Amino acid sequence: AADIPCSAYRSSWSNPRIEWKFQKGSSLVLFYYGGELTEPYKNRVQFSPTTIHFNTVTRDDTGKYICEVVGDGSHIAKSEVNLIVQGAAAPKP
Repeated sequence: AADIPCSAYRSSWSNPRIEWKFQKGSSLVLFYYGGELTEPYKNRVQFSPTTIHFNTVTRDDTGKYICEVVGDGSHIAKSEVNLIVQGAAAPKP
């Protein structure tokens, strides 16, 4: 399991909109958007405003996680976390 913090989150902002993106090489995946986790993350990730929690991680999850928080007006904050998953890929069930 792994927890990735969104250090950009500001509890003082009223009703901030949060988006997560996952960057691996040159590809960018929308991870959490419009208030929902996207496939294929829906089944193995829990979202909270300050953290995303992975139930399971594999080497495929290695990459950069970008949290963007948009508040009222033009407030925007962004934080990035690099996740490196060591070890063998998880065996297929």
